[in-house]
Amino acid sequence: MFRVKQTLLFFAQLFFICAIYGVAVFVVGIFHLPVPASVLGMLILFLLLTSGIVKLRYVELAGSFLNRHLGFFFVPITVGLMDFGGLIKASGLQIFVMIAGSTVVGLLVTGGLAHYFSKGEQNEHERHNTL
Repeated sequence: MFRVKQTLLFFAQLFFICAIYGVAVFVVGIFHLPVPASVLGMLILFLLLTSGIVKLRYVELAGSFLNRHLGFFFVPITVGLMDFGGLIKASGLQIFVMIAGSTVVGLLVTGGLAHYFSKGEQNEHERHNTL
């Protein structure tokens, strides 16, 4: 009985995640937004979770499953890259430099912001301790 309940819960959560994606597809289509529906769907889910409208337990089982099998979803993309062999051969170095450069910039910005905010939090903590 427990297995059946878990299975139904999983599919209900998966349906809920797919419904949020469907809403995002609809919004992007209606408003012609220059954002992929999957990104908008993640943003909608994030906002729902942070606002407390949706509790984590409502999507945790299906989300954990999808997260564990995330690598599987990249297989079609990787296979699709085989069609662009000529482009990669002609511009591979430029593409690599752009990807590596944007990764470094992203890491530096993220690290800098994390350092800045943790330093501010540390100062706030020290200020409360001296009072």
